[in-house]
Amino acid sequence: MVIEFEQRGHVAVLTMNRPEARNAINEAFALEMEAAIDRIEADPDIWITVLTGAGSVFCAGADLKVVADGNVARIFTKRGGGGGIIKRERSKPLIAAVNGAAVAGGCEIVLACDLIVAAEGAVFGLFEVKRSLVAAGGGLFRLPRALGRQIGMELILTGDTIDATRAHQLGMVNRVVLSERLMEEAMALAERVCENAPLAVQESRLIAERAMAESEADLWQASDAALARVMQTEDFQEGPRAFVEKRAPVWKGR
Repeated sequence: MVIEFEQRGHVAVLTMNRPEARNAINEAFALEMEAAIDRIEADPDIWITVLTGAGSVFCAGADLKVVADGNVARIFTKRGGGGGIIKRERSKPLIAAVNGAAVAGGCEIVLACDLIVAAEGAVFGLFEVKRSLVAAGGGLFRLPRALGRQIGMELILTGDTIDATRAHQLGMVNRVVLSERLMEEAMALAERVCENAPLAVQESRLIAERAMAESEADLWQASDAALARVMQTEDFQEGPRAFVEKRAPVWKGR
């Protein structure tokens, strides 16, 4: 398997497992990634996902052997786009646990995630201009949103990288940790999210994801609709009840 799947409680852990190819994206990668996300989205017992890479590199982007052979379409899926994930619509949060370099399409995978925990030695960048390519997997607009226009533009035009510490200072990365603590910290963050009502988390995530691209009028309407949906759930009754009874809530995800 190129994409390894593991479930730890309410947390799914996906590992990109092509270390001999720097976890580069090929056809099997894209298809297995899309299938893994399908599985996660369909399972009400999974509330959040952690995505990481095997070996010393998170993901080096598209497998250039595939690109050079003229088979670039094989690294895309219809619903997920590049790597089966970069354009994928999903309801559940995704944490990138970045164990090493995340460049080109690998950086775009990170930018498609909701939260980022990075090892100290991790770097991020879009190399495409160095290969007469265009970063068409969202990096050209997601990177400036994450880092600010000027820094994002510099990285896009030069093909240079930014290290995890600087990315954290600029607000792109949530946590920078020792490499040996990467998964521990990513799992701890996932568990913190899992302390909350899963449907409320999903509804909140969807609104926040739209925050930079839509008008306040549209977002007010979407927020009202999200609250109305949550108020129809069993968990909406459980939250106040647990508070009154001075106990931890028991979420059911329905």
